[in-house]
Amino acid sequence: MGLMDKLIICRCEEVSLEDIENTASLYNCSARELKLRTRAGMGYCGGRTCRPAVDAVLEEVTGEKPGNDIPLKVQPPVRPVSLSVLGGKKRNE
Repeated sequence: MGLMDKLIICRCEEVSLEDIENTASLYNCSARELKLRTRAGMGYCGGRTCRPAVDAVLEEVTGEKPGNDIPLKVQPPVRPVSLSVLGGKKRNE
């Protein structure tokens, strides 16, 4: 087991390259099923941070190009938040 196997692909769900490779070899599953089994790209950020990395790894491991048949979508925040709110300043300043 090399250092690359411990590489975290999805930080929110703490899914490593090793987790993805082991699940793929154990279940011989599609890219979509692999995402569902490992929860890669399904954490708090909804895949906004890791989706390109997850898709690239899944393509390499399964040979499947990422598809949008039944997409595991990237979701925006529930409601928009202005930068002034995040910075702690009042709107009328």
